[in-house]
Amino acid sequence: MNFKKWKWFTGLALCAVMAAAGPHSADRAEAAGYIEGVSVETSASYKIKIDAQAVAVYEEPSITAAETAKVFQGGVYDVQTCGDGWVKLAEEQGDGYLRLADGAILVETMQERVNEEAVLRENIVAYALQFVGNRYVAGGTDPHTGADCSGFTAYVFRQTAGICLSHSSRVQAGEGTAVQTPKPGDLIFYNRGGSIGHVAIYIGGGQIVHASTEKTGIKISKWDYKTPAKIVDVLS
Repeated sequence: MNFKKWKWFTGLALCAVMAAAGPHSADRAEAAGYIEGVSVETSASYKIKIDAQAVAVYEEPSITAAETAKVFQGGVYDVQTCGDGWVKLAEEQGDGYLRLADGAILVETMQERVNEEAVLRENIVAYALQFVGNRYVAGGTDPHTGADCSGFTAYVFRQTAGICLSHSSRVQAGEGTAVQTPKPGDLIFYNRGGSIGHVAIYIGGGQIVHASTEKTGIKISKWDYKTPAKIVDVLS
C-alpha cells in the first residue's frame, strides 16, 4: 500500500466519524478523538556517488589490501555497511570496500513504509465509532438500525476487514488468537453469569466501543469497566 492510498483511507475513516449527524453527533465527534495515528516506519539507506575520476575498490577496508576493481566518476552504488571512513558495497555491486577520502560521497536516503495492519486497525476503529449513540437491539446484526454486542462486532469486522465472525460472543472468543495486551481493533470479552457473554472492540487509550444495553445503546466505555475475561486478536 503506498503513501497516497494510506492518506486516502485514513481521511475516509475520519470523515465517516465526523459526518454522522443527528441527536448523537456530539458523542460521535468526541469519539473521533480516540482514533490513534497510523504507524509509518521510517528507515535510512545509503548510496555512494563517485565524484573522482576513478576510485579503487579494495578486498578489505585498508589501503594495503588487494585492489579488486575500480569505479568511475558519476557512478552510484548501493552500500551494505559504512564506518571509519570506509563503505562496503552491497554484494550485487561488487562486494568490496571504498575509501571516502578517495572521492566517494555517501548519500543518505530516507524511506517510509506504512504498516498496513495499523491502517486496517485504524479503519476498524473509525468505522465502529460512527455508530456511537445508535440503538442496542437484542438479536440485531446491523448497527444502523440496532445491534447486540456480537452483532455489532461481526458487522464491523465484515464491513472493514472482510472477516466473518459468528453472531455469538462466546463463539467469537475462539475465533482469533488470545493476547495479553490489547491493540486497537482487538476484541475484548467479558463474563456474564460465569461464562463469556459480552464483547467489545478496543479503540485505544484504555477505551472500548460496544453495543452495551438497551438503555445505553452503542457507547464508549473504559475497557476495564468490568474485569476482562479474554482479549482476542482476529487480525494478525
